Amino acid sequence: MSNHQIHVIGGGLAGSEAAWQLAQAGIKVRLSEMRGTGEMTPVHQTDGLAELVCSNSFRSDDADKNAVGLLHQEMRRLGSLIMDRAEPAKVPAGSALAVDRHVFSDGVTRALAEHPNVEIVRERIDTLPTEGMTIVATGPLTAAALASSIGEAAGMEHLAFFDAIAPVIHFDSIDMEECWMANRWDKIGPGGGEGKDYINCPMNKEQYQAFVQGLLDGEKTEFKEWESSTPYFEGCMPIEVMASRGPETLRHGPMKPMGLDNPKTGRWPYAVVQLRQDNASGTLWNMVGFQTKLKHGAQVELFRTIPGLEKAEFARLGGLHRNTFIQSPKLLDPTLRLKSAPHIRFAGQMTGCEGYVESAAIGLIAGRFAAAEILGQDLAPPPADTALGALLGHVTGNIETADYQPMNVNFGLFPTLDDVKKKQRKEAYTARARASFGRWLGEVVEPA
Repeated sequence: MSNHQIHVIGGGLAGSEAAWQLAQAGIKVRLSEMRGTGEMTPVHQTDGLAELVCSNSFRSDDADKNAVGLLHQEMRRLGSLIMDRAEPAKVPAGSALAVDRHVFSDGVTRALAEHPNVEIVRERIDTLPTEGMTIVATGPLTAAALASSIGEAAGMEHLAFFDAIAPVIHFDSIDMEECWMANRWDKIGPGGGEGKDYINCPMNKEQYQAFVQGLLDGEKTEFKEWESSTPYFEGCMPIEVMASRGPETLRHGPMKPMGLDNPKTGRWPYAVVQLRQDNASGTLWNMVGFQTKLKHGAQVELFRTIPGLEKAEFARLGGLHRNTFIQSPKLLDPTLRLKSAPHIRFAGQMTGCEGYVESAAIGLIAGRFAAAEILGQDLAPPPADTALGALLGHVTGNIETADYQPMNVNFGLFPTLDDVKKKQRKEAYTARARASFGRWLGEVVEPA
């Protein structure tokens, strides 16, 4: 197949899904994958498409009470290759969808190899194409030459190579009887307001000392070999590394209490954990300065000892790792096109979504947007109250944050349902989403 209509770069979950959606729409696709040329990334083991390099789980398959399960359902309704090939590869995992990773990858590879509209080419792409419609789905370990080319197109300041992630908490799980809202010294920020932009969780001396010891003793995730040479930067220092510099270090860093009067005592606490709003609707709040290499279980256990966070529910846990992603809200239009070079779309983890399913979902909608453009059709983005639409909105700018970071799909990204009781809220989100997705799906023009 010498004449392709679109070039998909990257044969992971996002690239495979994008190629499938395009091929199913009758579009001729060239799918380029570096693995199979004799080169390998630091984490892949095979040259199979859509290889799962970490967990074998696509997480919860519950479409009634879980945002990722709802995303599974929406993807299935759109003819997702990833969801389809997961079915025969399933292994027992309770309510989660987990797969035999080899059976799964073999199924995806075979489906694409046998499709008459797909040409799989084992080649390394070092520069972004200057013309011709392209989807870039090369993932967080994009090869250095291509990453440099992307940086030149996007502006190097919008390309991150080292990713520090702080935990994010659902607001309605925070005990506001224990916490209070205030800025340090009640200072008004550039956006105006009343000087009450942060949630403050107070600690006394004994609580602080126990917390610091917990950071030092907590089980840490080991750096992979390819991460170990990545230097720490002062701006994204793991909190446990700061704690190891001395028992008072955190009190003069991210946990400093100065300028924060506790309204219950009229005094400064011994230490304070601050939470900053993470999305426009205020449903998600991140722990300021709490990037960490603690294992996830250790994070939950320790962070729930913080006053006011005893029942905290986490939308995302902290981490520190090498990652390549673009500042998508600044760089991409609502259909994932690079504003400065609209013949190029981005998909998958490169756009700043986290997780296997999320990466595949952004690949799916990128493929659909590209197919509609080639076929001269209009395709509106999925509604914001659907799982796919909420995730796409996070990627393309339906958020207000100066510190864009990768995110899994979660109900905190959805428009709020304030008039629904908390116990019924998850089912209300999914019911609303199914109805809205159905209406949108009825408007989608399927290829003949």
